[in-house]
Amino acid sequence: MAFPLFINIRGRLMDLSVPKVMGILNVTPDSFFDKSRTFDEGKIRERVVEMVNQGVDIIDVGGCSTRPGYEAPSPEEEWKRVELGCRLVKEITPEIPLSVDTFRADVADMAIRHFRVDIINDVSGGTDSQMWKTVAANRVAYVLTHNRPDGCMDYADPVADVITELAKKISDLHRLGLNDVIIDPGFGFAKSLEQNFLLLKELDELSRMGLPILIGVSRKSMIYKTLNVSPSEALTGSIALQAFALMKGADILRVHDVKPAVETVKLFENLYD
Repeated sequence: MAFPLFINIRGRLMDLSVPKVMGILNVTPDSFFDKSRTFDEGKIRERVVEMVNQGVDIIDVGGCSTRPGYEAPSPEEEWKRVELGCRLVKEITPEIPLSVDTFRADVADMAIRHFRVDIINDVSGGTDSQMWKTVAANRVAYVLTHNRPDGCMDYADPVADVITELAKKISDLHRLGLNDVIIDPGFGFAKSLEQNFLLLKELDELSRMGLPILIGVSRKSMIYKTLNVSPSEALTGSIALQAFALMKGADILRVHDVKPAVETVKLFENLYD
């Protein structure tokens, strides 16, 4: 990290000089990692308490799986799931910043209005034409993920192309008045395994954009396909790539497994004291 970065969380600055851990709360029946699925109130409570006890910095609630070949629920069903997750997080730990993982502007807007969520995490990169206006009007932080609606993997230069495509969208977001933008390179979205690894290898190039970088490689196919294991066996690979991402400038780790990630950050912090 060349210089300290901050996110404005509703008037409070989150200092990213020490990387943060974002814990995944999937309120879905079909997420690719089955142990992350928490679809009833009791399981959700257990998951939230577990993450808090393990030192999570941000909780990311999602009501729609984005695994390969997923079928999106209706907006009403997605909101029903997100509403349950957000309500329980706010009841259990109102002080921890709350993120909502959605590509739908209506779901984002309701989450902001009902629960004053702090971050909208949009894996689509803004395919909903109203999303950017919604987050800008509400002045919440926004995770801009690199993705391509058509899934095209034809890049002249994967790293340069990702930076160029993100930069154009960042400029558009700034024109709307949204300054708290977090960039996510989008591992697993419109990228081959080789392109994913090249992007991670050269992650420090994205640091030149001067914005916080969120990394989501936890138990993804770039790990389990490379190692020829299942997602449930991909913890070691996840930790390895997360540690490498920290060395390359990652500011936020989005993870299924909070405790190992928190410990990885702590060791990383001691190396750079």
